[in-house]
Amino acid sequence: MTLKPRILGSMEEISAAAWDGLANPDPVTFNPFVSHAFLSALEASGSATRKSGWMASHLLLEDDGRLVAAAPCYLKSHSMGEYVFDQGWADAFERAGGHYYPKLQVAVPFSPVTAPKLLAPTAVLRDALAAALVQLCAAQQASSVHVTFALENDAAALSGKEWLLRNDIQFHWFNEGYENFDAFLAALSSSKRKNLRKERQAVHDAGITFEALTGDAIQPQHWDYFWEFYMDTGSRKWGQPYLTRKFFKLIHASMRQHVLLIMAKRGDETIAGALNFIGGDTLYGRNWGCTENVPFLHFETCYYQAMDFAMAHKLRVVEAGAQGDHKLARGYVPVKTQSFHHLAHPGLSRAVAQFLAQERAAIAEGQEALAAHAPFRHTEQE
Repeated sequence: MTLKPRILGSMEEISAAAWDGLANPDPVTFNPFVSHAFLSALEASGSATRKSGWMASHLLLEDDGRLVAAAPCYLKSHSMGEYVFDQGWADAFERAGGHYYPKLQVAVPFSPVTAPKLLAPTAVLRDALAAALVQLCAAQQASSVHVTFALENDAAALSGKEWLLRNDIQFHWFNEGYENFDAFLAALSSSKRKNLRKERQAVHDAGITFEALTGDAIQPQHWDYFWEFYMDTGSRKWGQPYLTRKFFKLIHASMRQHVLLIMAKRGDETIAGALNFIGGDTLYGRNWGCTENVPFLHFETCYYQAMDFAMAHKLRVVEAGAQGDHKLARGYVPVKTQSFHHLAHPGLSRAVAQFLAQERAAIAEGQEALAAHAPFRHTEQE
């Protein structure tokens, strides 16, 4: 092969069929976040654009004009919306007289979900993408390249000396073939089982019911409700929500069959909602909000309803987003995530490498400690 790189300034420059043939070749492992529809909606809605600090620089590799590999890539002027935090590196480099921005981010904007980032059918092509990203970093005079929330296939290509490994922890729920929520509860220790039942009963006693909506069951008014919830949560957490109203309109039009909206109602009034995306074997929880504070409503809307849906539809995993030690008591277990970082300046790379070695050890120790407090019962004790 004679591979030639090409940079796209927009997802509009490539057909959905060509991109998705690399991003999601197998429906069993379908990941909505690297689909052409999702990435296009981010750009077309004004959510991820040059103006917002996410300038599309998607990397393609072509062999004699034929697309063989790709990576969703952005030239960035800040470190917001990534969920792998490098602001400390940027501050240190700037104090030393360097320029950390622009940098290249190989990621799904605003989405801390594990997904393929080096979109290629073979290890050889993934290796070629990793090398091309280093070359692109130099060509665009960027300080660095960051491949975040990477899969194992990506990791194999990014484990060379030019890349630094960073770990973190998320909490995922695994469906061990449970027929229903009671079957899941039976796997918990008695005290945790009682707590979860009390939480669910409290929401029920508050007169709240739930709708699980997907596909054509989702109507425009549901997005109106959810937009209100999203804006309320976003304004309280970080001031300015990342996603625009148009984004939700676009994903409704292009991929509502991969969307699950959980809507909470008290009588005829909708008071809370959670947005999830449906993958081949995984349900991804993304955003939530409410207009009324009800004890345990967050847990029910975001976690328990998602688990119910996953069990009913035989999905293997529920990923509930970043952070949240409170998920552990609700059956979500600590899972190590990984990202890879190429820092062009040798001095900065050495300093960050030392920091990451210590951080990885702390993350591993923390994961082990958290796992020891998982709520599942031990047969020898009960």
